Amino acid sequence: MTKKIDYKKIVKESNKEQVPFQIMDETGKIVNKDYMPELTDDQLVEMMEIMVWGREYNKRVSILSRQGIVGNLPPTEGQEASQLISQYALEQGDWLLPTYRDVPPMIRHGVETRKAINWYNGHTDGFSYDSSIKSFPPQVIIGAQIIQAAGVGLGLKLNNKKNVAMTYIGDGGTSQGDFYEGINFAGAYDAPVIFIAQNNGFGISVPRSFQTRAKTLSQKGVGVGIAHLFVDGMDPFAVYAATRAAREYAVEGNGPVLLEFLTFRYGPHTLSDDPKRYRDDEMVEKWRPKDQLIRMRNYLTDKGLWSEEKEEAIIEKTQEEVKQAMEDSRHVPKQTVSGYLKNMFEVMPPALEEQYEIYKEKENQ
Repeated sequence: MTKKIDYKKIVKESNKEQVPFQIMDETGKIVNKDYMPELTDDQLVEMMEIMVWGREYNKRVSILSRQGIVGNLPPTEGQEASQLISQYALEQGDWLLPTYRDVPPMIRHGVETRKAINWYNGHTDGFSYDSSIKSFPPQVIIGAQIIQAAGVGLGLKLNNKKNVAMTYIGDGGTSQGDFYEGINFAGAYDAPVIFIAQNNGFGISVPRSFQTRAKTLSQKGVGVGIAHLFVDGMDPFAVYAATRAAREYAVEGNGPVLLEFLTFRYGPHTLSDDPKRYRDDEMVEKWRPKDQLIRMRNYLTDKGLWSEEKEEAIIEKTQEEVKQAMEDSRHVPKQTVSGYLKNMFEVMPPALEEQYEIYKEKENQ
């Protein structure tokens, strides 16, 4: 008698719960010394400074958004390690392809804060970067950046560049067709790309368990045959070590890497969202002790490298940075209809040339 294939067993075996890769625990103690990255004291302090900057930047722009000064904001509190420490692990010449939530790592990658502010408001100044800035503007279309990153990575490979393209996506975005197409394309051509899935448990209001039967998002890399790793996304050292190793793996010609950073966003999906409709305060408070700033603060304080005064100085500096960016953005010329038409087309269609001239003449009066 022919033996039947036990599909239930196969799914169960391939779908086992995984423990995220971790180096530093919730108390700030190193629990995985073998993988602890070699970092100088200055680098350790810099990592903390970057995360404090990210937390305060989010607070400042959230206030501006609630005041109606900048557009609807996607908050980032709780994702400082997954966003900013992964960016910190990159090198000169590496490309960043951010989503609409990943403006902070884009700023750390070299984009002026003023331009970031103007991006929130849809001004073309927020999309215009110097050629030395290896970053795309934030992508609003869910999953489109995955396709673009695959293309950028392939371009780097064809031009023999020892660099990578790195992009982010939320857990909800991994259910998009573009996600599968992008990671499959990058894998098929061994493109040097780091795909980062930031898993905060919800795709807007939809729990991750409702989107997929996979126990982790990183194991989706199995289906397309690419390297993958499930990481504690609120452990700065684990994020850094995983990203650095992924970068080295990719530039050596081994193909792309899919990293899943398990994290938690304390705030809403955007400031127009009410998270209390789909999660309770108990869930939020459960994640508070896992915070990356608490871990790093404890670790650095034990080493005598951090103080409350240092943290306050970074906070004040960040407040001034955002304040100055807002002031600078006010001096950027307002957009015009003729400007829209000119920016839209490299060669103006004849049907629009007359309209362009009419608007241009009115705007110059």
